[in-house]
Amino acid sequence: MKSKEIAKNLFYVGVNDRQKTLFENLWPLPNGVSYNSYLILDEKNVLVDTVDVCYSDIFLKKIAGILDGRSLDYLIINHMEPDHSGSIRLLRKQYPNIKIVGNAKTFDMLKGYHGITDGLYEVKDNDTLSTGSRELSFHTAPMVHWIEVMFTYDPKEKILFSADAFGTFGALNGGIIDKDMNINPYREEIIRYYANIVGKYGSAVQKAMQKIAALDIKTVCSTHGPVWQQHLPEAVALYDHMSRYQSEEGVTIIYGSMYGNTEQMVDIIAYSLAENGIKNIAIHNVSKSHASYILADVFKYKGLIIGSPTYSNQLYPEIESILSKIELREVKNRLFGYFGSYSWAGAAVKKLSAFPERMNWEIVSPPVEQRQGLLSESFEGCWALGKAMADSLISKK
Repeated sequence: MKSKEIAKNLFYVGVNDRQKTLFENLWPLPNGVSYNSYLILDEKNVLVDTVDVCYSDIFLKKIAGILDGRSLDYLIINHMEPDHSGSIRLLRKQYPNIKIVGNAKTFDMLKGYHGITDGLYEVKDNDTLSTGSRELSFHTAPMVHWIEVMFTYDPKEKILFSADAFGTFGALNGGIIDKDMNINPYREEIIRYYANIVGKYGSAVQKAMQKIAALDIKTVCSTHGPVWQQHLPEAVALYDHMSRYQSEEGVTIIYGSMYGNTEQMVDIIAYSLAENGIKNIAIHNVSKSHASYILADVFKYKGLIIGSPTYSNQLYPEIESILSKIELREVKNRLFGYFGSYSWAGAAVKKLSAFPERMNWEIVSPPVEQRQGLLSESFEGCWALGKAMADSLISKK
């Protein structure tokens, strides 16, 4: 099988997964996902990361084809998550003399997942490894997005092997390097990937980016998605933007509705937003929209409005669930509005009021609470909520 040469004597040996429906058994994969691995040929031959064990047969054949009888001397483990480390044990059986390169936290996980405790080559921050013509350096990046994560840098080719950083959902449909493909499908998926997988760790991402700022990087080889070259500045800028919790002018409206009464309030709020100058409005019914896509829009837009009916004297269950996911990611610097409805005893609005306090978000307007069907005062309240959000967004341009 022919493998893509990314730079001189650097080959892509990753695989595509178009079978899995949910990444981490949580996040939809309508366009699949890639597990990226890279093989360096030199005086010492080096593999950077492995792939999900489900694809180990294809993976090992790719490696053997490129090595063509030569030894595999080192495996560098940048990230121990099983979709990247799953094939390590089988690789070790195929190449029993391979030295495994990682940090102390890597090796603790390597023992736990694979029972491997020998043939290890421990590196610390800024340590180097000579492969012959290359002098690879290692840069720890804890909590991007696991504790053991590190980056590997090749100064000869100016390549950063970045683990999951700068990764994206989506299989690689022919092209491997960004310049050889239509990058448009990956633009939204890198946002969704960040929001779903990395989103909680913005401060860790910022520290890692500051650490590698002095490196001369022309190519980034992530463990998911395209190899970034032509569009590298865009990918880096997007990660910087999201890890600072920066956002675009726009509003995400999230709501639950059992019989359509809460949903009527949504349409009034959205109409008011549009009439008052907001063009980017994303509306999600929690009973239909997967949390994966809701989170992506929460990261994308500055304004967030949430509405819930009262359900058994609590929040609507799927609203409770999405609030938990947003809070887990510690999203910062959002403008917030909220509303709710009930039939005989209101509780949703009161319970929603605690959420922006926990998140330390600015509330743009008093909440709107509707009893049973839509009346004129509810209409006016919803319109005022939309206008207040629009005015707040525009004033903060």
